[in-house]
Amino acid sequence: MTRLYVDADACPVKDECLRVAERLGVRVIYVANGGIRPSPHPLAETIFVGQGLDEADRWIADHAGPGDIVVTSDIPLAARCVEAGARALKPNGEPLTAANIGNVLAMRDLMADLRSADPFRQGGGKGFTRADRSRFLDALDRMLRAAMKEDGT
Repeated sequence: MTRLYVDADACPVKDECLRVAERLGVRVIYVANGGIRPSPHPLAETIFVGQGLDEADRWIADHAGPGDIVVTSDIPLAARCVEAGARALKPNGEPLTAANIGNVLAMRDLMADLRSADPFRQGGGKGFTRADRSRFLDALDRMLRAAMKEDGT
């Protein structure tokens, strides 16, 4: 059965995840270190993990598998989930697949190296836009439908 895992710490599309999952009848599992309010929705479950570094990522990677979808901005977490057979989607609607995760991970590492080598090259990330949110909703809907079709649900 398809499940939607959300790396909920600082995720800008938590509400959108529940909206799409509700329409399709998919269970949503929000995983966080804390700081979020659990949803009373019957399809939503909130898992609170310890405060350690990457505890939420570890929990998601240990539970997500074939047929599941993981919403995260964390590229190493997405790589682990894709390797386990799950699908991954960034909050801006960019799918992370077996075909592109290697390049995305390499670019992330390169940018981290460049930032550490040049103290003046910090920040510079784009803000989250209305177009990103719209692209995410469309991509999540398509990805969930495809996963459910493969799963036979």
